[in-house]
Amino acid sequence: MMVRAVVCHAAHDLRIEERELAPLGPHEVRVKLAAAGICGSDLHYFHEGGIGDFPIREPLVLGHEMAGTVVELGPAVRGLEVGTPVAVNPTWPCPGVRFDLGVRGHLDPEIRFAGSARTFPHTQGFFAELVTVRAEQCRPVPPALPLEEAAMAEPLACCLHAIRRAREVLGRHVLVLGCGPIGCLTVAAARLAGAARITACDLVAATLEKARIMGADETIDLSSDRRPLERLQRGGGSVDVVIEAAGSAAAVRDGLLAVRRGGTYVQFGVLPRGAHPVPIDAIVAKELDVSGTFRFWEEFDWAVEAIAHRRLDVRPLLTELVPLSRARDAFALASDRHRAMKVQLVPG
Repeated sequence: MMVRAVVCHAAHDLRIEERELAPLGPHEVRVKLAAAGICGSDLHYFHEGGIGDFPIREPLVLGHEMAGTVVELGPAVRGLEVGTPVAVNPTWPCPGVRFDLGVRGHLDPEIRFAGSARTFPHTQGFFAELVTVRAEQCRPVPPALPLEEAAMAEPLACCLHAIRRAREVLGRHVLVLGCGPIGCLTVAAARLAGAARITACDLVAATLEKARIMGADETIDLSSDRRPLERLQRGGGSVDVVIEAAGSAAAVRDGLLAVRRGGTYVQFGVLPRGAHPVPIDAIVAKELDVSGTFRFWEEFDWAVEAIAHRRLDVRPLLTELVPLSRARDAFALASDRHRAMKVQLVPG
């Protein structure tokens, strides 16, 4: 069977191609695409031909934020039925994965992640009319839940993991730097976790308005007035928890200056190569607890539940649904922070 897919060959080389589906394995299912979000990592692959230390070395079907409907079952699959609406977890273990890592199993180097060039051969992604996944990657969702909302489970899972890495959020003042989709979902996750006050910073007024809708008590437009942030930085910093979600060296410096002595700093964004050094002395002198945060593990199930029961409303972040056949237009829109928050691809 041939299906259409969105394939990245190199920087700015995005093609709509026909791909042949392999025979269905005994524990696999076919899922028909309903909605798949364009993530910041997809944009890195498109604009730069790679992300971090992982360049594209073979044509790569992008996409890892997906929901759809089960249309075919392998003979050994139990617990799923044809017609079931599902959110699809892009992470799955392969033989040899170290389950002794417990709730951090996603750190095993043998883990596969959809739409990623981290491994070779690359792990193909979800921007396709039909995708083949293992049954255990599928999480059923209520039939009444719009599947474009269910497709937000993956980015929300990343943000729930970031809040978990911050350790103590309940009753604290949290500063989120960068208010793209990840920053805004981090704001919402911090609110869900009981933060007493949330401050959000960005350079784009439209994204700050979204952060306010998602739960920020205070927003700071750094393009027009840095003084509110500078007040938080006085006296060695006054914020309990800082989460850097911008992937900017300038934001890293701002965050390390704003966090109080003995506070917590979480690095979420990936800095570009050659970024300027960060003020390590601030980490030492203020005895900060510094954590990195990378993807998720069991938080995917939490995210599905939170969205399904509307404990957290992702609808304000959904910008536009664009057919697969117009993927280039979708990537152009998703790259414009003044016009878009979360752009999703849907069947043509």
